[in-house]
Amino acid sequence: MELTVRGLRHNLLVRGPVDGPPVLLIHGNCSSAAFWEPLVRLLPEHWRIVAPDLRGYGSTDAAPVDATRGLRDFADDLAALLDAQEVFPAGTRPVVVAHSMGGGVAMQLLIDAPERIAALLLEAPLSPYGFGLGGAGAANPDFVARLEAGDRGDDSPACPRTILRTYYVADPASLGADEELLLDAVLSTATGEGNYPGDAVACDDWPGMGAGRRGVLNAMAPQWFDVADDLVAVPGKPHVTWVRGAADQIVSDTSLFDLAYLGKLGAVPGWPGEELCPPQPMVTETRAVLDRYTEAGGSYEEIVYEGVGHSPHIERTADFAAIVTRVVADTAAGSVTGSVTGAAADAPGR
Repeated sequence: MELTVRGLRHNLLVRGPVDGPPVLLIHGNCSSAAFWEPLVRLLPEHWRIVAPDLRGYGSTDAAPVDATRGLRDFADDLAALLDAQEVFPAGTRPVVVAHSMGGGVAMQLLIDAPERIAALLLEAPLSPYGFGLGGAGAANPDFVARLEAGDRGDDSPACPRTILRTYYVADPASLGADEELLLDAVLSTATGEGNYPGDAVACDDWPGMGAGRRGVLNAMAPQWFDVADDLVAVPGKPHVTWVRGAADQIVSDTSLFDLAYLGKLGAVPGWPGEELCPPQPMVTETRAVLDRYTEAGGSYEEIVYEGVGHSPHIERTADFAAIVTRVVADTAAGSVTGSVTGAAADAPGR
């Protein structure tokens, strides 16, 4: 489906009758709606499933991202799509399932329009305090160039295919027959100062770069995206299900995408030390904010898959589909699972 809202042409993956149980899927960075296809195949056909390509991804217009608004450009686009009768009937409150950067978009959507979300399932979300010391300046220029060129090779650590196999999942075999489909989603990313990675800005403090005012990596940077207090203050507080892989190398307390942690390992020179520039404990931060969310009247459940990386819905597709099915059923029944911290899940694979 294609729809034009807020002056942008949006592409949406849509399945199921318009009046079916509503589910909105929000993809992450360097991805697209197609990244959800392995999961969608296992979800009930009578559900109304909507998975938009965010601006600058997939086949949606590559409109620039105003990083000074954090991830609100994306969230505002989704709010406008939710108003379209072709997407969901008026007044529909979908279960929102969001991956990685999409988790931050979902947090912002919940803050701005809490009446629009029935329940929230966050898969490996970025921290409510943001992600990415150095903003766009921290991006690997070789990876950006290969994205722009549509490189499908595997001869370099910076190849999009290598990144997909190494960081999106812990077990590259889990990509299976969907590897080309998923690589297509990664390569759909629009590059440039307005999109990925954004504009690089020099600064005096280590690492010598800071968050600019345009583009995706800057929009996620802690300077512009810090929604922790607003998330805790959300009225109504729909139940949150948080799913993550214990082997995630992107969103982690020891993230290999955190320059401070890499500096601590000696991989990036000049690190000024723990006192001046500590690594970001992303998982610990998210748990602390969700604990506060619970203390303020909400509830959440944390589900952890051992040996799984950044994309549990790819590495544990059947298990993840079962979680989504339970959340949709519980939401429809008006029941939720109480706050559970650190619930381990290590079911068999796909």
